[in-house]
Amino acid sequence: MKIISYNVNGIRAAIKKDLVAFIQSENPDIICFQEIKANQEDIDEEIFQNLGYQCYWASAAKKGYSGVGILTKKTPNAIEIGMKDAFFDNEGRTIMAHFDQFSVINTYFPSGTSGDIRQDLKYEFLDTYFKFITELKQKHPNLVVLGDYNIAHTDIDIHSPKTNQKTSGFLPEERAWMTKWFESGMVDSYRYLHPDQTGAYTWWTMRFPSVRLENKGWRIDYISISESLKENLASANIYPDAKQSDHCPLSIELKF
Repeated sequence: MKIISYNVNGIRAAIKKDLVAFIQSENPDIICFQEIKANQEDIDEEIFQNLGYQCYWASAAKKGYSGVGILTKKTPNAIEIGMKDAFFDNEGRTIMAHFDQFSVINTYFPSGTSGDIRQDLKYEFLDTYFKFITELKQKHPNLVVLGDYNIAHTDIDIHSPKTNQKTSGFLPEERAWMTKWFESGMVDSYRYLHPDQTGAYTWWTMRFPSVRLENKGWRIDYISISESLKENLASANIYPDAKQSDHCPLSIELKF
């Protein structure tokens, strides 16, 4: 079972940049998008249906903002939208698909880069989300929690840790939350299989085009899996050459 996570930074723009060709080349069973920036009626679903996917979306109330989606070749037992929080659900942050052997929770975590108000909202989201997943585990113990977390966890996950100590996305409080997250029974799939890999980034700022060429990036996208799925993890990869977005895709393969 191959699962891909991809913050596409606008799904309609990504489609124009050969997103479909990337999907065809990798042929995942499930692909999850973050930051689709579109409502369902704005998306040409037939493009994905022709590849064999069923499409499920959770858009933000605000047009052209946020939003997540799950494409799957396997029919899910159930689809759930949101995390039972009116404010964050209104922003189109979370969608989940439940299957026989695991559940996929696709989430676009808030960014705090626009100022203190959004940073405080990000901390509120982190607390709310941790509680939400903790409760979800009671009913669905085998979780794949993927998406754009908007946090680089450790020094190895960012090109310049010393100069970013006070930058949103690498603040001590955010990194502490990630540590708590991985100590709570979730596994960083990429680091589990590639513990010492440097330069493995998933996002590069668009302010300076040379940044991506020089690989001065951040690893802020993750596929976390429950401890119970560790033995099923066959691979975990990052695709820096896929350039439909300022992020790149990442994947895992689970074998049962």
